[in-house]
Amino acid sequence: MIVSNPPGPFRPTWDSLENYVVPEWYLDAKFGIFIHWGPYSVPAFGNEWYPRNMYVRGTREFEHHARTFGPQDRFGYKDFVPLFRAERFDAREWADLFAEAGARYVVPVAEHHDGFAMYRSRLTRWNAAEMGPRRDVLGELATAVRERGLTFGLSSHRAEHWWFFNGGREFPSDVQDPRLADFYGPAHPGGYGPGENPPSEAFLEDWLRRCAELVDSYRPQLFWFDWWIEQPEFAPYLRRFASYYYNRAAAWGQGVAINYKNEAFPARAAVWDVERGQLASIRESFWQTDTAVAKNSWGYVEGMDYKQPRDLIHDLVDIVSKNGCLLLNVGPRADGTIPEEDRGILLEMGAWLRVHGEAVYGTRPWKVYGEGPTEVVEGAFKDTERQPFTSEDIRFTTRDDRLYAIALGEPAEELLVRSLATGLALEPRPVTQVDVLGGPSQVPFEQTAAGLAVRLPRDRTARHAVALRIRFAG
Repeated sequence: MIVSNPPGPFRPTWDSLENYVVPEWYLDAKFGIFIHWGPYSVPAFGNEWYPRNMYVRGTREFEHHARTFGPQDRFGYKDFVPLFRAERFDAREWADLFAEAGARYVVPVAEHHDGFAMYRSRLTRWNAAEMGPRRDVLGELATAVRERGLTFGLSSHRAEHWWFFNGGREFPSDVQDPRLADFYGPAHPGGYGPGENPPSEAFLEDWLRRCAELVDSYRPQLFWFDWWIEQPEFAPYLRRFASYYYNRAAAWGQGVAINYKNEAFPARAAVWDVERGQLASIRESFWQTDTAVAKNSWGYVEGMDYKQPRDLIHDLVDIVSKNGCLLLNVGPRADGTIPEEDRGILLEMGAWLRVHGEAVYGTRPWKVYGEGPTEVVEGAFKDTERQPFTSEDIRFTTRDDRLYAIALGEPAEELLVRSLATGLALEPRPVTQVDVLGGPSQVPFEQTAAGLAVRLPRDRTARHAVALRIRFAG
């Protein structure tokens, strides 16, 4: 398979790719579901890096594996594949749940670092259609998600496979079996820090072919990449892929997006993603947070440490107020069932969004993101470092001539919005009407030099956060 640039408006140069425009569906969607699911769900221990860590001496996974399954030269990661049966997987049931949760797009992992493709592939026999489930998992999800009116995307973590299994080179293990080189290989020795362990041209060409195969077979409207594509050797291949994908999408007549981390792409050429983290202020360019319902793993493991729905709703609102969107991960069990805890979190978020979604979907940032005492710790892997938000923490969104003020808590009788004080330059027009989403319209208010004081009704749907719809004169 030769990947050549198809006809279209883009060339494989950064100058050309910086003409990319984020599609409206993505700007409006605000909330998506990420899915980490693969053979690593069978041992269900540690986290989704079990495939690597079971070959790294001194780790909990190494000791657990040898004790539970046997030595790594007798029972290796490849032996989990036939145990990954997905016998209870129902793509339509998943899509129904995601729609009920209020998600607008869905991003299953197509291939994680372990090299097992969750789709039908012509480029590797190690794929879900030929082994394990013996079903085209990705294809079934694509169909079900689209039938529910949601946007389908996917993620590729193939880049990290270059070194992922290299621990198995250091002691007797099945990673060294030449018959399994098409699965474990290259397992290249060395680290994976910035500038370390550069991938070969052959590996990069294979990476590009796999990405192009996913584009052509499944037509995803979002293509998410993990961090290791930031290695300098990937740069020309990223340009080739982005041009290929954007031109394909132009021929389909669909808006698409690429997610990247750190500085792998120029800011205007794709959509920046922050893993398990947020920003402290509005970012001019649209961005995304990817995080999970659990703090300790992306894939399913025994002993998941779950977040609270309230905190995730608050994070969603905070992110949207700063021109971002939230991609929230769930980890199904090996049999294809989504744990009840994951389901409960999603359904509670969906219940809140059914009442308050007007203040989230299709909105854009206001002049300031919000107000309040709680400081967000900016950056990746910081999502559990802040203090809980309070009802004094208010976030703003806007659509048409309406401003939404969302209190990240449950104020008792009155909500004071200081950013709407008379005399401030933020909004010179006076407030003419205030409604409470999930409650009565035209609630009493007073606008003074201290702020907009709103009298809240008792009979309101206000679990987790209260949203005001505010209208101005003129």
